[in-house]
This record gives sequence, structure tokens and C-alpha cells, in this order.
Amino acid sequence: MARRAVVIGGSMGGLFATAFLQRIGWEAHVYERSADDLASRGAGLGTHEVLLEGLRALGIDTGERLGVLVRDRICLGRDGSVVARRTLPQVMTHWARIYEALRPLVDSAHFHGGRNFAGSHQTDSQVVARFEDGIEAAGDLLIAADGLRSTVRPQLLPQVQPRYAGYVGWRGTVTGIELAKDYYFGLPRGEMMLTYPVPTGEWNFVWYRRTTERELADLCTDASGHCHGNAIAPPLIRPEIAARLKRDAHELLAPQLATIIERSQPFFQAIFDLESPRVTHGRVVLLGDCAFVARPHVGMGVTKASLDARCLARSLELMPQDLDAALARYDGMRREFGSWCVERSRAIGAYIERGEMADAEHVLSEVGAVRADIAIRY
Repeated sequence: MARRAVVIGGSMGGLFATAFLQRIGWEAHVYERSADDLASRGAGLGTHEVLLEGLRALGIDTGERLGVLVRDRICLGRDGSVVARRTLPQVMTHWARIYEALRPLVDSAHFHGGRNFAGSHQTDSQVVARFEDGIEAAGDLLIAADGLRSTVRPQLLPQVQPRYAGYVGWRGTVTGIELAKDYYFGLPRGEMMLTYPVPTGEWNFVWYRRTTERELADLCTDASGHCHGNAIAPPLIRPEIAARLKRDAHELLAPQLATIIERSQPFFQAIFDLESPRVTHGRVVLLGDCAFVARPHVGMGVTKASLDARCLARSLELMPQDLDAALARYDGMRREFGSWCVERSRAIGAYIERGEMADAEHVLSEVGAVRADIAIRY
């Protein structure tokens, strides 16, 4: 009888985990809290070759529909002139393109939407997940792949909390931009704006801006005066906040970049770090953003989720009769890699926290860099 995994979270990490486990003969069932299609979520992202390798290992075409190749990184000064340039080819894609490629790998019999995780208990040989509707699901392994706001992790590691980095990333996509298909940066003091084309025909942008916790609370307060914590649904962002962002863009950014902000309907994400001291807890495994969250500057979110999933599957494949040894291998390798990602992302974003001027050459070389020393072991 095939081994069975219960996967909590039906986004990237959960889909990668399920797909790679299926390849080694496991049966995996995904339980996702949202009852809606997740394809409309997310925005642009950079890829790494190891991510593309993982997709190809799952039989996914990584051709032109998946991504756009950008060759040069260009920093524009306030007047629109080029202040730095580096040739660093990279494939840029959109979150939805990867999700839409992965989702069909998990059929409807193994994907269960609208299921909110409530708790779990372990026996000598199994782990049983319980959902708010009273349904239970048992397996040899429970994989927590439900992201930064995990409902599984706090029950195991209540002391592990996201750390606010002191800034937010304003995001959006726009069409009709007449720029050469390169990767552009703007670097006002203590800030970073970047934009690149994605395969949907749009330009994706992110603008990192220092924001105190009090300012963040204001950003997350809707027109009725209700504060939504440290995140707010894009339609509830007050119009005057978006208008202020667009005025700032014309004051601080190159005209080419300010135009992108002006045409957008921006939303924001507060930037957090998160590190777990361990990623296995008996028969429960933390994976992807549930285990470690690095700031987006390393461009490793989806790549790390895919590598975590491959490492888990590979560990189980290498030691099929010794689940404890397989999970120990996974724990050691993913903690090492996750800590590396977090440390590196903090180093890249440190000047934003401090409100300092950036070294343009350094930023162009380091942000989302495709580097030979990125740990790709799995």
C-alpha cells in the first residue's frame, strides 16, 4: 500500500510537495483553506535555473509562455538617465503562470478546497489532521505548506513569529509601457523600486519604502476607520494613500518609472522575516514559507518551495524504510538553506531599514541574483 501524505495548503509549496511525492509513489491529498481558485493571486517573480529544472522534472514546459528573458539590469537616476548597468540574463515570470502549470498535476480527487485546519495529533505510525468542519484526514506524514500565516506552525512553534522588517513593498502590474525589455531599478535614499516585463504582456513593479509600525497601521485602515492588522485587501486601500504614492513617484523616481506607478492600481505587502529552529516535528513537516520567509530581495520564495519539496521527496526516496532518518535529512538540509536565504535577504535590504543611500552596482548585482553559490542541494 502506498504511503500517504496530508498536505495543508494548496498554493505553490503544497502543489510542489504533492507533485514530487506522487513521482515517488506516495499518495498525497491537499487541503486548502480557500474555496476559490488561487490563480488570480500573486504577481511577477524572477526564476532561478534550479526552479526551471524542477518544473521540467514534473513535465512542465518552461518555454516562452512561462517567462520573459531579460538580459540587462539598468538603474535610472531621478532625471531618467542611466546611472548603472549590468548584463545578468534572467527569466522573469508571473506567479499565476507557475501555479496554472502545477495545479493540473493534482486531480480533483486529491485537492480539497474550503478546508480550514484546526489541529492534529500523532500516533506511533500516523498523524491525523482535523478540520473546522469536523472532517479528519490521516497519513504517514503531515506537510504544513500554508505559508507565512500558517495555522499549523503556531501549534508546534508558538514562539516563532514573523519579524517586521520596517518597510513595505508596493506592488502592481501595468500595460502599455514602452520600454526595452530589461530589468529597471530606481534607488531613492532608503528605498528600492524595480520593474520588469512578465509573460502576461504586463510590467510588474515593486517599490520598497520604509514604513513605521504606526504608519503601517494607518495604511491598513480602511475608509470606515477599521484597521485590518498588518495587511489589507487591495480594494480597501484608501484612495488618498494611492494618490500620495503616485505624487511621491513623480518627486523621487525617474519619469519612466513614475509613469508605471501613475498608471497602476497599487497594493502593498508588509515585509517580514521568519526562521524556524526546526522543520520536522515527529510526523509533521514544515515546508516553504511556513518554515522560512526571506525578504523578496533574494527572489527565492517559489524556488525555495520547489527545492523543499524536492528535498523531502528525495529524502523519502533514499530511505523508504526509515521515515525518521529521511525526515532528519530533510530537517538538516532545509534549515541550512532557509537560514542562508533569510540572512542574505536581510543583508541586501539592510540599507532600506537604515534609510541609507544604496550602492547601485551592488543592488543590481545582488537582488534576485542567479548565483553559482546558491545552495541547490536536495
